[in-house]
Amino acid sequence: MNKVVPTKPLLIMLYGYPGSGKSYVARQLSNHLQAAHVQGDRIRFELFEQPRFDKQENAVVTQLMDYMTEEFLNSGISVIYDTNALRAAQRHNLRDVARRAHGQSLIIWVQIDNESAFYRTQKRDRRKADDKYAPTIDRPTFDSVTSHMQNPSTIEDYVVISGKHVFTTQLSAIMKKLHDMNVIRMDDVGNGVVKPGLVNRIPNPAAGRVDMSRRRNIIIR
Repeated sequence: MNKVVPTKPLLIMLYGYPGSGKSYVARQLSNHLQAAHVQGDRIRFELFEQPRFDKQENAVVTQLMDYMTEEFLNSGISVIYDTNALRAAQRHNLRDVARRAHGQSLIIWVQIDNESAFYRTQKRDRRKADDKYAPTIDRPTFDSVTSHMQNPSTIEDYVVISGKHVFTTQLSAIMKKLHDMNVIRMDDVGNGVVKPGLVNRIPNPAAGRVDMSRRRNIIIR
């Protein structure tokens, strides 16, 4: 399969709850888009035999990811930055890296209700590529992570997709957004036309940072 080649260096960031499907989207997208897949969880497990997921370890992984990302972008190679870009300051710094490389950046916001996301974290299958390096997460850790998430703002380029949809539908929305940003050509969009009702075009705040007063008991089984 021929991959879509961006017309300029492109930085793709992922945002969403743990268990929303970010790594799945990143891996699938890397099969369709000519880009380096910089995978945070995999880097961690290759660096540390028994990862602790503490502040010091996180800093090492982030530093290496950022270095690899900058080197790729400066070489004209697009990057899928596969970790949760949950803080506004983090995304701001990454956007600056893309700008210095004369490229563009896009956030893929994978939306899903928090109960379904947490359920998925408890049902990870280490035999699967998307779960192999994912950390084990309990409810307090899940709630702590999601409570510190900062949703993308109107000054950031992002596309909202549903974590419950099949990848063909997700890809359709992503490719349309990339075309609107003039990062890919019309010929590369192919049949990826977003159909009404299939994609969340309007961000749902409850699918980003957790509002504990509005929790919905929706579970995927």
